[in-house]
Amino acid sequence: MQLTVWTYEGPPHVGAMRIATAMKGVHYVLHAPQGDTYADLLFTMIERRDRRPPVTYTTFQARDLGSDTAELFKTAAREAYERFRPDAMLVGASCTAELLQDDPGGLARALGLPIPVIPLELPAYQKKENWGAAETFYRVVRACAAPHAQSPAVQRPRRADGLRPRCNLLGPTALGFRHRDDVVEVTKLLDELGIDVHVTAPLGASPADLARLGDADFNVVLYPEIALPAAKWLERTFNQPYVKTIPIGVTATRAFIAEVAKVSGVSQPIAETDSRLPWYSRSVDSTYLTGKRAFIFGDASHALAAARIASEELGFSIVGLGTYSREFAREVREAAAGYGLEALITDDYLEVEAQVTALQPEIVLGTQMERHIAKRLGIPSAVISAPVHVQDFPARYSPQMGFEGANVIFDSWVHPLMMGLEEHLLGMFREDFEFHDGAAPSHLGHHDAGPAEAPPPAPAPISIGWAPEAEKELGKIPFFVRGKARRNTERFAAESGVATITLETLYDAKAHFSR
Repeated sequence: MQLTVWTYEGPPHVGAMRIATAMKGVHYVLHAPQGDTYADLLFTMIERRDRRPPVTYTTFQARDLGSDTAELFKTAAREAYERFRPDAMLVGASCTAELLQDDPGGLARALGLPIPVIPLELPAYQKKENWGAAETFYRVVRACAAPHAQSPAVQRPRRADGLRPRCNLLGPTALGFRHRDDVVEVTKLLDELGIDVHVTAPLGASPADLARLGDADFNVVLYPEIALPAAKWLERTFNQPYVKTIPIGVTATRAFIAEVAKVSGVSQPIAETDSRLPWYSRSVDSTYLTGKRAFIFGDASHALAAARIASEELGFSIVGLGTYSREFAREVREAAAGYGLEALITDDYLEVEAQVTALQPEIVLGTQMERHIAKRLGIPSAVISAPVHVQDFPARYSPQMGFEGANVIFDSWVHPLMMGLEEHLLGMFREDFEFHDGAAPSHLGHHDAGPAEAPPPAPAPISIGWAPEAEKELGKIPFFVRGKARRNTERFAAESGVATITLETLYDAKAHFSR
């Protein structure tokens, strides 16, 4: 087991906590040592929830290992039921308690509690957080919905004329990256199509809601890392098809609408009045972004979506693509091959840092770890995926999905590049007579600026020429500052006694005006 400062995913019991915390009427009894209660902070501090996760820890200590830890668990489970009166109880062990082999599921069943008790067997030394969340959601869905299932051979009843189609939204959890806002955006999108959301789960759902999942006409899988196993089980058990397209980006949102229409049978058109990204990405302000070299890393769904948006909708050049989601490594490798790359599949942030350092991209799109890496290397960055920190749970409405999500993505990705350009230009023109630090703002005039400094003496006249490779490099500078860059470079060359400006002269001038 590798020790590390950062980790992309916690152990699987943290994934189980994300499901329990997202739901209503569910309580999780976790057999764990005292130190494992750190997980509460993930929700109360990072996600800024207004209440603690619905988790009871046995919090055994070293001195308890010589006594009956199984009895300690039964006492904790019994007291949790008496205190919280949940509609269903999850029981399991943390990675440390797993070594004790106390069998929380069997111990809880022996208590004879009058509610469903769902045992979780989450191998902490082989699996990680997202797998734990997916397995927990699958187990809870089966426990709640299976009693209402008919034989798979039974045809689903035809929807009555005049009734709108109904779907379930599957996958949003507590501690998810923009999950709350994605649900709002996708619900609004479906409503415009004439489709009702029957149940959203696990976020905000109760065990009774999960029991009604089979009544919907189809399912929408928003986050495959969490909901895919449950969606496949619902398809087998209730003959419910599920929508596979994830509506992140304008192109994917259009494809999502088309797939939803095909599955549900609706044909209602939808206007893209809220979609500004296509216009922005064709505007003059964005043309200089074309070909920007982007490195992308995150969970599989968001990384794949980011690569597609960057390449197809913003005109970036993808120089690196990877994920820590090993369960989806095949899909990421296939996508990377389409960009002529070899995917980086790892959960070691040091490997990611080494590749970013080697590739020197112009923007990094990743998790909070890649944001830290990019900051150290002086590269613009944006967060596209969990794990994230508190600043990525904004109070404002900030989805990633749908047309509004595409607008948010454009702002989040392009603004760091714009600010990077601004800082570059400020450095480049720091000694310019108009833009140096002591110059008065142009709109205030020069009345109070004090006596004007005499301009520097002109250098001796010299005929300046440009080598073809330097002229070509100059053409890469945005047109609105290209003239200023040319004049500054020629001034530097004249002062240095250089008759022909080469690439080396151009770079030397840039370094000179950036000091």
